[in-house]
Amino acid sequence: MSEVKQKALLAKHAARVTNVLTTEQKNIALAAIADALEHATNEIIEANAIDLKNGKANGTSQSLLDRLLLTPERIKGISDGVREVIALDDPVGEVLAQFSRPNGIQITQKRVPLGVIGMIYEARPNVTVDATALCLKTGNTIVLRGGSAAIASNKKIVSIMKDALSSSDIPYDAIQLIEDSDRASVHEMLKANGLLDVVIPRGSASLIKTVVENATVPVIETGAGICHTFIDETAQLDMAIAIAYNAKVQRPSVCNAMETLLVHERFAQNHLAELIKPMIEAGVELRGCHHTKAILAQFNVLEASEQDFATEYNDYILNIKIVGDINEAITHIRQFGTMHSECIVTENIENANEFLAQIDAAAVYHNASTRFTDGFEFGFGAEIGISTQKLHARGPMGLPALTSSKYIIKGSGQIRQ
Repeated sequence: MSEVKQKALLAKHAARVTNVLTTEQKNIALAAIADALEHATNEIIEANAIDLKNGKANGTSQSLLDRLLLTPERIKGISDGVREVIALDDPVGEVLAQFSRPNGIQITQKRVPLGVIGMIYEARPNVTVDATALCLKTGNTIVLRGGSAAIASNKKIVSIMKDALSSSDIPYDAIQLIEDSDRASVHEMLKANGLLDVVIPRGSASLIKTVVENATVPVIETGAGICHTFIDETAQLDMAIAIAYNAKVQRPSVCNAMETLLVHERFAQNHLAELIKPMIEAGVELRGCHHTKAILAQFNVLEASEQDFATEYNDYILNIKIVGDINEAITHIRQFGTMHSECIVTENIENANEFLAQIDAAAVYHNASTRFTDGFEFGFGAEIGISTQKLHARGPMGLPALTSSKYIIKGSGQIRQ
């Protein structure tokens, strides 16, 4: 029996227990996990150092190494994220609808766990914990398949979490890690109908594309983040500088970071150099349209191609395009955006409302950085991913996104005529 099938079966059997646990039972298990992770900080860092060493030897980019890196502060943050999940309301058992039919039948719709969730992701070991915490809180079990770049970190983290379950009512087998780094294990998960109830990919556009195109198991699709910030002509300069800098530089390796800066031509003529100067000082490489290059002739701005505008860099690289008005900005976003997170910086309320209404994305912002598209920042605790699809869940996926529903019908002997 393959590793995927064996571990998926174990998770399926464990789900029969986790599906009916009380909120208190689940929270006790999560508290044990949070404490265990924090107490094992040094062990986790030692394992993470192996992945970092291998990553550097394999020429992994600095931005991806940043995604992989675990520090005492990050591990504390990950543990605190689990505790945030404990504090959240448990959606399982929530009554979504309740009504009676003329024949006396009573119908109730309640939230229930999805079952067994397959998580396929890349070099972010924090996802191992975030996804597990959310799944266990909602009564699900999880089969994790992280990328080979984080295998040492993930093995250590999963081992710690599974051991922590020994003091709880959640079965040891509720958490499974696929250690086989061959791509065949991913494809086997995608075809594991009857074992996995849903697959969630989280990572690069190519990973998500592979999952969506090959899965026969239902998929909750998370999306790539080609995010834009549009600086309108009435934008306050200080606010525009702060938002644009934060969206690009604060953590460029994540999906809600800005990849393209759109600037109204009148604002650009007066303020573009001031707008981008802090980013240049931070080491951001600029790629711009002809108009951008002309205004920023004193800087080293590369020519931006169509492919550049369609690229999620996850790095210190920024596209800049000068636009004539809000309509041109909206048209550009519709062409190149991935329906993730889009922002307008403006003091014109009519333009702000038009942008918010016209842009079809999971999150649209007025005068705030796209970096807030995040489960923690939205008050969801951790997140399973950010969905750019329109079915079931959209945007940062917290606890409710990991539930389904069922109808409970009570009668007194009614039969259909």
